[in-house]
Amino acid sequence: MVELSAALEGQCNKVLAATVPSPIRVVDDKFSQIDGILKLTLGEPDFAAPEHIKQAIIRDVQANDSHYSPSQGIMPLREAISDYLVERFDTPRYDPATEISVTVGAAEAINAAFQALFNPGDELIIPTPTFPLYESVAQTSDIKVVGLNTAPDFIVTPEKLKHVLAEHPNAKAILLNYPSNPTGVTYSEDELKELVAILREHQLLVIADEIYAELVYDAKHTSMARLLPEQTVLISGVSKSHAMTGYRIGYAVGPAKLMKQVGKAHQSMLATAPGPMMAGALEALRNGREDPVKMRAVYEERRDLVLKGLAEAGFTAARPGGAFYIFAKIPEFLNTNDIEFVYDLADSVKLGVAPGSIFGAGGEGYIRISYAASTEDLESAITRLKHYVDLTR
Repeated sequence: MVELSAALEGQCNKVLAATVPSPIRVVDDKFSQIDGILKLTLGEPDFAAPEHIKQAIIRDVQANDSHYSPSQGIMPLREAISDYLVERFDTPRYDPATEISVTVGAAEAINAAFQALFNPGDELIIPTPTFPLYESVAQTSDIKVVGLNTAPDFIVTPEKLKHVLAEHPNAKAILLNYPSNPTGVTYSEDELKELVAILREHQLLVIADEIYAELVYDAKHTSMARLLPEQTVLISGVSKSHAMTGYRIGYAVGPAKLMKQVGKAHQSMLATAPGPMMAGALEALRNGREDPVKMRAVYEERRDLVLKGLAEAGFTAARPGGAFYIFAKIPEFLNTNDIEFVYDLADSVKLGVAPGSIFGAGGEGYIRISYAASTEDLESAITRLKHYVDLTR
């Protein structure tokens, strides 16, 4: 182990030093030390990437695609993203040359958008409970986060939006993630149109993280890029839709004047996304339109299985309209301190779930269950949860 020079103690970015590590990873790492634990903590598809996508990557490697690509992504992939968004979600046709950046996952797209489009002290409205990454990235960019607690229905209503804007009239933007991580809740087109009227009136920039758009169960996903394109930067990718989380291909699209800045921020972070991975994403968007359909049907069955088991164990939960999470309320007859609850659950019956409070205000007293796991594992998880309830009553 190398000891740091005493003179260099404290040599770091003070804002970053005050930012906590990913709380989901912290919990997951602790659970990983428990032998025999069944973890439903991380949001990652349990499917393998489709074979035709893997073969496209292999062909690209064999063709010696080992050099720099254009910083904003190869043009065929940017064209495919433009076509895909029009054909799948009825968005405007984004110009591949000026309005699309291919990134290393949606997380990098979020970082680039925040760095490019905000100044220190700008206010960003983030509905909670939400994915913790948004706030940590905002903090490192010195963006002031305005939390909007959406519990208990986990929807931003016009009333809630008007209220937060009255209290924060200088807010510059709002982040909308739907279907939601951690709740699985999503929005109907009518609900979004009500919000759009307010957003247009206040000229708020919208950062729309729609990474789970292909995993909507009860209706077609409605994109903010269709309803309010002139004020929206859309962030998405192929990680969740095509089980390509490890391949790390995301993208950001929006009006050219905004994307010019996002593209510069992206370029300052890395030279380019990897060529073979972009070849895989191109295959996914050109020839893999049916891949998410098959996975979605399985996820829907798993959702219903877990909801049924939770109800039998005494838990209540908003019915997820998409993604692969259930945000369940801990019943009053158990310890409703969600942090204490999940650690006791892990110790007692070796079942790992995420505590709701790590997702921000409104998450206290809840747990997040990822049902991106095999049916066998989910059935075992419900059995363990019921056993825990029996032990605790």
